[in-house]
Amino acid sequence: MSDPAQTIAPAKPLRPRTTNLKLWVAIGTLLTFIVIAAGSRLLQIDPGPIDTSLIYAPPSAAHWLGFDDAGRDVVRLLIIGSWPSVIVGLCAAAVAVLIGGTIGLVAGYSRGWLDLILLRITDYFIVVPALPLAMVITAIWGADLWRMIVVIGILLWATTARVVRAQVKSGRERVYVQRAKALGAGPVHIIIHHILPQVLPLISTTGALAVALAILTQAALEFFGLGGADVLSWGTMIRFAFQRDALLNDAWWVIVPPGLCICTVITACYWLSQCLESAINPRLHTTDLRVRSFSRRLTPGDQP
Repeated sequence: MSDPAQTIAPAKPLRPRTTNLKLWVAIGTLLTFIVIAAGSRLLQIDPGPIDTSLIYAPPSAAHWLGFDDAGRDVVRLLIIGSWPSVIVGLCAAAVAVLIGGTIGLVAGYSRGWLDLILLRITDYFIVVPALPLAMVITAIWGADLWRMIVVIGILLWATTARVVRAQVKSGRERVYVQRAKALGAGPVHIIIHHILPQVLPLISTTGALAVALAILTQAALEFFGLGGADVLSWGTMIRFAFQRDALLNDAWWVIVPPGLCICTVITACYWLSQCLESAINPRLHTTDLRVRSFSRRLTPGDQP
C-alpha cells in the first residue's frame, strides 16, 4: 500500500475579482471628465443667452436637463463647470503631493530636531480643519481660480507627509540603503535613487484621495460664495440654485446634476485610490488564514 499522499491546492487569488473592474471604471470615469473639461476650455463653450421665458423649464427631448433660473441649458452649464472643478482638483492635489511628499521624505530620512519640527508642523495641519481655514484665507486673500488651487493644495499636504514619513522611516533601514551609505552615497542620492521609487506608489494612492478632497473643498467654497466672481463651477451652480429658489419651483434638475457630477468624480478617485492600495498591499483584502497558509486536500488514506 502506497504512502498517503498529500497535495497542496493552489492558493486563491489574493485580490477580489472586482478590483480590476473598479479600477477600469474609475480610470474611464476620470478620463471622461478630464476630456470634457479640456474640451470645454479649448472650444470656449458659451453658457448661452439669457431667456426669461425658459426659466426653470423642465427637461425635454431637446434639452435633457432643462434650464436654470436664467433660462440657460443645464447640460451646457455642466460642461462649462467641469473645467474649474477638474483643474482645481488636479492642480491642488499636485501641490499637496509635492509639498507633502517632500516634507515626508526629508522628515522620514532625517533624525533629531529636523524630524521633530516637521512632524509637529504636519500634526498642526492635520488637526486644524481645512475647510474653515480655507474659507478664512480665501475671504482675505481673494478667490480666483489659481489662488484657490494654492490655498487648497497647502491645506491638504499633511496626510501625504505623514504617510510618506512612516514609509521612509522603514525604508531607510533596509540593507540596500545601508550598503549605499557604506559606499559613500549622500542623503540626496539615497532619497532620489533608493527611497523615492519605493514610496511613489504610496504617493499616487494619497494623490488620488487628494484630488477628491480638493474637488469637494472647492465645491464647498463656491457654495458659500467664496469663489471667483467670473468662475462657473459645479459648486456655483448649486449655490445659484439654492439662492434663486430652485427647490420652491421643484426644479430638481438644476441641483441634482452638479451634485451627481461631484459625487461621481469623488467616488472614482476613491476607487482608484483603493485599487492602487490593493495593488501595493494585496494582504489588505485577505484573511490571516489565507495569507499564512495554503489550503490542503488530503487523500482518503489520511482521514482518521
